[in-house]
Amino acid sequence: MNPDRSRFMTLARTAAFLLVAAMPAAGFAQSAEEMAQDALEARHGYMKMLSINMGTLAAMARGEMEYDEGAATTAATNLAALTRYDVPSLFVDGTAAGQIEDSEALPAIWENPDDFAAKFTQLAEAAAVSPDAVKGGQGNVGPALQQLGGACKDCHDDFRQKN
Repeated sequence: MNPDRSRFMTLARTAAFLLVAAMPAAGFAQSAEEMAQDALEARHGYMKMLSINMGTLAAMARGEMEYDEGAATTAATNLAALTRYDVPSLFVDGTAAGQIEDSEALPAIWENPDDFAAKFTQLAEAAAVSPDAVKGGQGNVGPALQQLGGACKDCHDDFRQKN
């Protein structure tokens, strides 16, 4: 093969590779507003998943739903898994209440990020022990739920806009 043609083919392959490699990055480029909206939507979805699982435990604790150890354990396990996610990373700049529609996040989150992260850690710690705590009967669900709910309330009291 001609050495000039070989160099050209190598250069062409390299250029094609770089072009293809750069395409996904260009496809995922977002404006700050789009990133803020995505983060807000992710937060809402995350909080909804927490709510669904907390709701299952609350219904059992109140006797509105028959105690089912499997369902209680699943809900508690889901909560434990959810709290292993880095939720504070979803609180990006520009997503406080008043900065973006449908946000209830107070500016205190960004003013006190260490306190915010610590409160989330408290929820994660309560959730980590909840799968075992809800076993053994309906009477065990309430105390586990109080620990979880207390951690949620502590964060909401300081970092969520009151409705």
